[in-house]
Amino acid sequence: MLYSLRSYLVSPFYRNKKLASSLVRILGFMPTHMKLYEMAFIHKSASLILPDGTTINNERLEYLGDAILDAIVADYLFRNYPGEDEGFLTKMRSKMVKRKHLNLLAMRLGIDKMMVAQTNPVNVSKHLYGNAFEALVGAIYLDKGYSKTSKFIEQIIKRYVNLERLLRTDTDYKSQLIEWAQKYKQEIIFESREEIKTNSHLPLFITLVKIAGEIVGRGLGNSKKDSEQKAAKMGLENLLKV
Repeated sequence: MLYSLRSYLVSPFYRNKKLASSLVRILGFMPTHMKLYEMAFIHKSASLILPDGTTINNERLEYLGDAILDAIVADYLFRNYPGEDEGFLTKMRSKMVKRKHLNLLAMRLGIDKMMVAQTNPVNVSKHLYGNAFEALVGAIYLDKGYSKTSKFIEQIIKRYVNLERLLRTDTDYKSQLIEWAQKYKQEIIFESREEIKTNSHLPLFITLVKIAGEIVGRGLGNSKKDSEQKAAKMGLENLLKV
């Protein structure tokens, strides 16, 4: 499938020296199969349709890159934090690959200037560039293999990711859980209600968080926000165990 696409794919980047130059700057090496990288920057709004009806955009590469990125980051953390437990490693990986963080990385690399899209920038998904970063990871993997991709990601981490700052960052569990649900196209609902007053006369809230109709987390707190955060934290822990 990959090589047959190379015969048909025509994009605005074909034989584009500027793209090749930008890629060498970002990657540190010259790509072999340029069409994979061209595809990585084609948003679904600018999809190409081949004669056989096949739709070409970066969504499949994004899917692949997401999995490869998770594996590489997990391996990196495992090797660089030998004294930390599974909970720490899982939390750090989540922070490093969250959509907001990938979006910022993509913009620092200049990926926002390399996109092909037929959508108004004002209305565009805020994670479009982060998604393209994952698609780029998928393209590198198909073009150069796992080892080369791993070296690229490690260089990005060392150059652009402040791990100590990430360690100190307060975790917004609700936002992370919502991002997870959006990523995997799952319906998420937070159901909160105020319970009977406690002896201290403080309000007590209970929140249930449901994904696809199933309860994944529960939380109690003296405010609605607190109970939601606790429910989301339990939800994330349960989901990451799967």
